[in-house]
Amino acid sequence: MLLTRRFFLGTAAATAWAAGSKLSQPAGPQFLIAALTMLDHNGRLDDGLVRDYLHFLEQGGADGVLVLGTTGEFPSFSVQERKQILESYLRHKGNLSVMCQVGTPNLPETLDLLAHAASAGADSALVLPPFYFKNPSTEGLAHFYDPVLRASRLPVLLYNIPQLSGVPITAELLHRLSSYERLYGVKDSFNKADVLVERIREFPALHMLTGVPRNIQADLEAGGAGAITGNGSVFARQTAAVFQAWRRHGDVHADQQALDTVAAALSGYDGIPAMKFALSRMGLRESACRPPFAELAPEQKKELAARLTRAGVLAA
Repeated sequence: MLLTRRFFLGTAAATAWAAGSKLSQPAGPQFLIAALTMLDHNGRLDDGLVRDYLHFLEQGGADGVLVLGTTGEFPSFSVQERKQILESYLRHKGNLSVMCQVGTPNLPETLDLLAHAASAGADSALVLPPFYFKNPSTEGLAHFYDPVLRASRLPVLLYNIPQLSGVPITAELLHRLSSYERLYGVKDSFNKADVLVERIREFPALHMLTGVPRNIQADLEAGGAGAITGNGSVFARQTAAVFQAWRRHGDVHADQQALDTVAAALSGYDGIPAMKFALSRMGLRESACRPPFAELAPEQKKELAARLTRAGVLAA
């Protein structure tokens, strides 16, 4: 049976949906980490490091991971490499749910990656709008998403990150696509908290997850579906604490403030190489990056290590 948004909105549907996807387990908002792609020193997928990394994230309190999002350097890999990367992460996922970003600038490759994600065993798909051509019309975007939503065997989330894609996921587009049963929600990595809250209220049938770590409290309090954060790899424990406070009706604001404080340690660095270096100081082997990213310079590594130590992320 194909799972649809309409199907799992009902009582019986909730049971079937939970059995078919870990995205909703445990019930309520979820903490997913936008995973880094782990590479060896030659820039090739390192399957053993993927295994160790996912175990590290699960131990840190994550509910799941997003594979090949922005933090996963997806534009730097071929379609075939993206399939291999997803298969590796699924092989070593443990108890984590797995969402896969399948968007490309063209429809054929997007549909190919979407079909592969379903057949490989991903729990859900995140789909970036077609990028390169800026400011496409709502109708043009609807023509792109129509075959995606019709073909998908997975719940689909749209990816709003116009500061990189150049193509926003607007309220107008969401209204235009709202009749599609495979449309599950949105990952919003752009909007300020007030706009995020407005979207959550305007589209109660959609699951709104923030990609902005400082917006987690706002998302939870407005009835959102949680977060998918890029810096969660380094700050998994601090991010999980926000969700734990929410689930036990504790002081969410205090834990949000604590997360915001430690997260400032990464400011001023290229995020992906900085996080890969940080993880190497937290017990994992350091992963290489694909161009255009470069390894941090020795003096940058020394400074970042000192910052993370002062923040309590690394042992003194």
